[in-house]
Amino acid sequence: MRILFLGDVVGRSGREAALKHVPALRAALKVDFLILNGENAAGGFGITDKIANEFFEVGVDCVTTGNHVWDQKELVGSIDREPRILRPLNFPEGTPGRGASIFQLRDGRKVLVMNAMARLFMDALDDPFAAVEKVLRLHRLGGGVTAAVLDFHGEATSEKMAMGHHLDGRVSLVVGTHSHIPTADLQILNGGTAFQSDAGMCGDYDSVIGMKKDVSVARFVRKLPTERMTPAENEATVCGVFIETDDKTGLTQRAEPVRVGPRLANHLPVVA
Repeated sequence: MRILFLGDVVGRSGREAALKHVPALRAALKVDFLILNGENAAGGFGITDKIANEFFEVGVDCVTTGNHVWDQKELVGSIDREPRILRPLNFPEGTPGRGASIFQLRDGRKVLVMNAMARLFMDALDDPFAAVEKVLRLHRLGGGVTAAVLDFHGEATSEKMAMGHHLDGRVSLVVGTHSHIPTADLQILNGGTAFQSDAGMCGDYDSVIGMKKDVSVARFVRKLPTERMTPAENEATVCGVFIETDDKTGLTQRAEPVRVGPRLANHLPVVA
């Protein structure tokens, strides 16, 4: 199975880039399933139903989120009706929405997508390791599901790497989001799980992690209140991870970065 994961979409420029490139990437990489983290898509803070539907219309199969999931209040009342939008599964019991979903392709293959949030330097949610374990006890890779992906939304690379090794051999891909910077550690771990500490963002890289750089710099330099941070508006670069898995085991046989846009060194896997 060919799976494409795209990192955090930031603001209008990130949305426009994602909407533009998703159809072309699906075609060029012969993608079977496409996941996108949309938690910063609405003005840099959260996501709306309208924006999510725009992503679905161009070929996104699942939208994951993170600590900004509730920034657009409308999602609180609507997320229960949309299984294609995930929030971190380690929110307390009773939180609206779901943190994991199984998606069935037209040919019958099934993809498990999980969304969890780390705890180091983040909000104090329930244990993400225990939360993921609870899901995996019900859905075994290579058994009930053909492929399994975890979007692990967090700040600390150590916590993300620990999760990757903890799940090695039991999921197809563990990929970090939240820092908006694509890390250079994409690899296939010893047990066959692909891992990258952070997929990067779909956003304007002439910025400070997607936000206008003058305001962000002023906050660090002057240590005084500034105007509200807003997303940078130049052409965005789309970043993500592409994997190919073995349908029998669900483990990853190939993993490559995806970068398409004006600022970073571009990389597009070649698919025969």
